[in-house]
Amino acid sequence: MTSSTPRRTVLAAALAAAAGTAAAGPATAAGPDCAASDCPADGAGRGHAPAAGLVDNRFWSSYTDWRCGTTAGTKANAGLRPSLTLATPAGRVDYTDPHTGRTAAWEYATWTSPVHTSAVPATEVIASWNAATPPGTWLQVELSGTYSDATATPWYVMGRWAAGDGDIRRTSVDDQTDGKSTVWTDTFAIDDATSGLRLSAYRLRLTLYRTPGSALTPTVWRLGAMASDIPDRFTVPASEPGLDHELLVPRYSQNTHVGQYPEYDNGGEAWCSPTSSQMIVEYWGRRPSAEQLAWVNPSFADPQVCHAARYTYDHQYQGCGNWPFNAAYAATYPDMNAAVTRLRSLTELESLIRAGIPAITSQSFRKEELTGAGYGTSGHLMTVIGFTATGDIIANDPASPTNEAVRRVYRRQEWENIWLRTKRYDANGKVRSGTGGVCYIFWPARPTPNQQHALQALGLG
Repeated sequence: MTSSTPRRTVLAAALAAAAGTAAAGPATAAGPDCAASDCPADGAGRGHAPAAGLVDNRFWSSYTDWRCGTTAGTKANAGLRPSLTLATPAGRVDYTDPHTGRTAAWEYATWTSPVHTSAVPATEVIASWNAATPPGTWLQVELSGTYSDATATPWYVMGRWAAGDGDIRRTSVDDQTDGKSTVWTDTFAIDDATSGLRLSAYRLRLTLYRTPGSALTPTVWRLGAMASDIPDRFTVPASEPGLDHELLVPRYSQNTHVGQYPEYDNGGEAWCSPTSSQMIVEYWGRRPSAEQLAWVNPSFADPQVCHAARYTYDHQYQGCGNWPFNAAYAATYPDMNAAVTRLRSLTELESLIRAGIPAITSQSFRKEELTGAGYGTSGHLMTVIGFTATGDIIANDPASPTNEAVRRVYRRQEWENIWLRTKRYDANGKVRSGTGGVCYIFWPARPTPNQQHALQALGLG
């Protein structure tokens, strides 16, 4: 994305009652599916990165994880890729899709995670999930937490999602706030971080929906969140180069799609996120089939980029830049995992590249702040694929005129700063926000030992 409007300032922040922020479904769930003695203390579970005061990851994905949640109609499944499915409906609700006006009845079941006490009392939390939703099914992810002042948040909707768009329209939910925190598209955020208030603990609730009377079910392999407290900073210290390596990642330009599919935000600068996601999906050897691409105008080059745009599109945000929706899209391909997180340094990013794992990063900058880019942006995604011998960044930047021009080399210190900072000045000298190291990472469900080690070191294994 290279437009002038920040991705989170286009949404209103009106007060919503707690009942209004909860999705169609139950407020409580049934008892746990396993004995308490079988469940490890949450702080000892899988998915915790060394926090160093900035970032904490917690993801539920193992058979034990799924059994140790609180359930109402869901079932934990063992196997090479443990999962959660809908077994016995807990009830039935009507859902009126705000983007189509259609009302339909759905059976549902729920799973609620154990309470996770974050190693980092957080100012922001971003959830992400990996799932399959066959036609006739969809899912919803919610977050509820406890503040550092011992009060509780409402249940916030973090996404209503389906892999397709035939049953519901994939959507974030606006106007969720309790006066202390707000959900901006895909991110829970403390309203005033300078007050000292933080989110100390949280739990996630997953609601699975299906057509009444059917045997259909979503299948969820992974659910979790990244909690962080990144300090306000206009600059970050430069890191020392530690890697000379480049991954061979397909190259796609977003700008070759200008004007395509206005219903999915019109191609071009709006498609940086799905274009980057598609590059990484194909790096791992996955791609949509000819049948899946049959809807795309045959005169359009790289129809798989159009496909990615359609199936990452957030109908409330009216764009393709919803971070968890991009991760969820990647995980719809066979045996793929994906997560949204934050990295703390280029050193961590180098560890991923060394293991053969590229990353999609989010940054914003003025034209003069990134030598060789040739543009400025209030929010843009690109794919980091390697480092030069002097430590500079090798990126597949979709904001390029052609596929051949996508590979770029950017100066290390400039790039590191625009990616990791949380504050910046725009062209008019006004203070704007930065993303503070946000990235999304896709990897195979069965990674190599080196890949698994790199992922575990970041709390993603």
